[in-house]
Amino acid sequence: MTEENKTAIRTFIVENFLFGDDSQPLPADLSLIDNDLVDSTGILELVGFLEERFAITVADADIVPTNLDTIERIAGFIERKQAA
Repeated sequence: MTEENKTAIRTFIVENFLFGDDSQPLPADLSLIDNDLVDSTGILELVGFLEERFAITVADADIVPTNLDTIERIAGFIERKQAA
Protein backbone atom coordinates (compact mmCIF):
# COMPACT_ATOMS: atom_id res chain seq x y z
CA MET A 1 0.00 0.00 0.00
CA THR A 2 1.45 3.29 -0.96
CA GLU A 3 1.66 6.06 1.57
CA GLU A 4 0.53 8.47 -1.14
CA ASN A 5 -2.80 6.63 -1.43
CA LYS A 6 -3.24 6.53 2.35
CA THR A 7 -2.49 10.25 2.56
CA ALA A 8 -5.04 11.06 -0.17
CA ILE A 9 -7.70 8.96 1.58
CA ARG A 10 -6.92 10.47 5.00
CA THR A 11 -7.07 13.99 3.54
CA PHE A 12 -10.45 13.29 1.94
CA ILE A 13 -11.86 11.92 5.21
CA VAL A 14 -10.57 14.85 7.27
CA GLU A 15 -11.87 17.45 4.82
CA ASN A 16 -15.26 15.86 4.17
CA PHE A 17 -16.22 14.07 7.38
CA LEU A 18 -14.22 15.87 10.08
CA PHE A 19 -14.71 19.32 8.52
CA GLY A 20 -10.98 19.92 8.28
CA ASP A 21 -10.30 19.16 11.96
CA ASP A 22 -7.03 17.26 11.93
CA SER A 23 -6.23 17.98 15.57
CA GLN A 24 -6.80 14.31 16.48
CA PRO A 25 -4.77 11.52 14.90
CA LEU A 26 -6.57 9.35 12.36
CA PRO A 27 -4.80 5.97 12.51
CA ALA A 28 -4.86 3.90 9.33
CA ASP A 29 -6.46 0.99 11.21
CA LEU A 30 -9.25 3.00 12.90
CA SER A 31 -12.73 1.76 11.98
CA LEU A 32 -14.48 4.61 10.20
CA ILE A 33 -17.88 2.97 10.65
CA ASP A 34 -17.61 1.81 14.29
CA ASN A 35 -16.30 5.24 15.32
CA ASP A 36 -19.15 7.04 13.52
CA LEU A 37 -16.83 8.94 11.22
CA VAL A 38 -18.62 7.73 8.09
CA ASP A 39 -22.29 6.80 7.71
CA SER A 40 -24.08 5.19 4.77
CA THR A 41 -24.28 8.48 2.86
CA GLY A 42 -20.61 9.08 3.60
CA ILE A 43 -19.72 5.69 2.17
CA LEU A 44 -21.34 6.74 -1.10
CA GLU A 45 -19.33 9.98 -1.08
CA LEU A 46 -16.19 7.97 -0.38
CA VAL A 47 -16.96 5.61 -3.28
CA GLY A 48 -17.40 8.58 -5.63
CA PHE A 49 -14.06 9.99 -4.49
CA LEU A 50 -12.29 6.65 -4.96
CA GLU A 51 -13.69 6.18 -8.45
CA GLU A 52 -12.69 9.67 -9.53
CA ARG A 53 -9.32 9.98 -7.78
CA PHE A 54 -8.01 6.48 -8.44
CA ALA A 55 -9.77 5.69 -11.74
CA ILE A 56 -11.41 2.53 -10.45
CA THR A 57 -14.95 1.21 -10.64
CA VAL A 58 -16.55 0.18 -7.35
CA ALA A 59 -19.29 -2.40 -7.82
CA ASP A 60 -22.21 -2.60 -5.41
CA ALA A 61 -20.81 -5.91 -4.13
CA ASP A 62 -17.54 -4.10 -3.26
CA ILE A 63 -19.26 -1.72 -0.84
CA VAL A 64 -18.62 -3.73 2.31
CA PRO A 65 -16.66 -3.01 5.51
CA THR A 66 -13.98 -5.49 4.45
CA ASN A 67 -13.03 -3.02 1.70
CA LEU A 68 -14.03 0.38 3.09
CA ASP A 69 -13.88 0.40 6.91
CA THR A 70 -10.34 1.67 7.51
CA ILE A 71 -7.78 3.69 5.60
CA GLU A 72 -5.62 0.55 5.35
CA ARG A 73 -8.48 -1.52 3.94
CA ILE A 74 -9.41 1.21 1.46
CA ALA A 75 -5.79 1.51 0.28
CA GLY A 76 -5.56 -2.26 -0.15
CA PHE A 77 -8.87 -2.31 -2.02
CA ILE A 78 -7.61 0.40 -4.40
CA GLU A 79 -4.43 -1.56 -5.12
CA ARG A 80 -6.40 -4.76 -5.81
CA LYS A 81 -8.77 -2.93 -8.16
CA GLN A 82 -5.93 -1.23 -10.03
CA ALA A 83 -4.03 -4.48 -10.39
CA ALA A 84 -7.05 -6.33 -11.83
